Amino acid sequence: MPLPIIYVDELTRKFGDFTAVDHVSFEVNAGEIVGYLGPNGCGKTTTIRMLLGLLAPTSGSATVMGYDAFSQTEQVRMRAGYMSQKFAIYDDLTVWENLRFYAGVYGITDKARIAETLAHVGLIGHEKALTGDLSVGWRQRLALGIALVHKPQLLFLDEPTSGVDPNARRAFWDLIYALAEEGVTILVTTHYMDEAEYCGRVGMMRGGKLLAMDSPLALKEQLVPGDVWELYAAPLLVGLAALEKTPGVLRTGLAGDHLRVIVEKGLGEKTLIKALESAGARFQSIQKGEPTLEDVFVNLAKS
Repeated sequence: MPLPIIYVDELTRKFGDFTAVDHVSFEVNAGEIVGYLGPNGCGKTTTIRMLLGLLAPTSGSATVMGYDAFSQTEQVRMRAGYMSQKFAIYDDLTVWENLRFYAGVYGITDKARIAETLAHVGLIGHEKALTGDLSVGWRQRLALGIALVHKPQLLFLDEPTSGVDPNARRAFWDLIYALAEEGVTILVTTHYMDEAEYCGRVGMMRGGKLLAMDSPLALKEQLVPGDVWELYAAPLLVGLAALEKTPGVLRTGLAGDHLRVIVEKGLGEKTLIKALESAGARFQSIQKGEPTLEDVFVNLAKS
């Protein structure tokens, strides 16, 4: 069997008494889009920096595309692309000049390759635009182009859509899908739960630990221990307090203009309605909901 593109075994990184990454193990196979999900400061970026050889581990091991991530760093970096959270783009250069400069770092001087990369990320027509004048979404396309210009087999994307509007996020994910269809393996970190749904598999990080890794569907089936109800009532806070005290209710919370309730399997809507009305809340409507990755994460974080 071929080796995984990324193989991580008990990877650990400490900064003094603080453990940023705590005995993490996982694999990423060729052609996958794997999401690394978790709040800021949970160890996602530290993991990527170790896999790129930018940071030495305290213990553990990792291979990237068959190379040791810590002793064969140059081989890894020539075959991998990296889009960091705070990518370095020169505002006083044009889009073309930025991409040409970074292509030169990889020894690429072919103008056709640079133009091909611009087309790949949808920047044709913006070659002469001053980078400092670009919106965040367009700057991130340029950062992706810089990570792609040497045609890497593996792409590390660290919070690639942070700070952009929903339309730009969706467009960026279209680019990620297109790259995966071309055979590029992608490890992408995010703290957006909805984005993680786009990934083939998702790893959930908290406090330096990898809590779980599987497909979004499998995570929801395995780790959301009950049925989900979307319940509309008024006043919401009265209903919330009543449901929190109801036997069989595992978790309830505000979800915009209604209550989202996770209950033990088999607990019916009549029990919830009765609890509301007994507390003086006015029942309006109820419908079955679907588990989300946020439900999975909350459940994992509590365990």
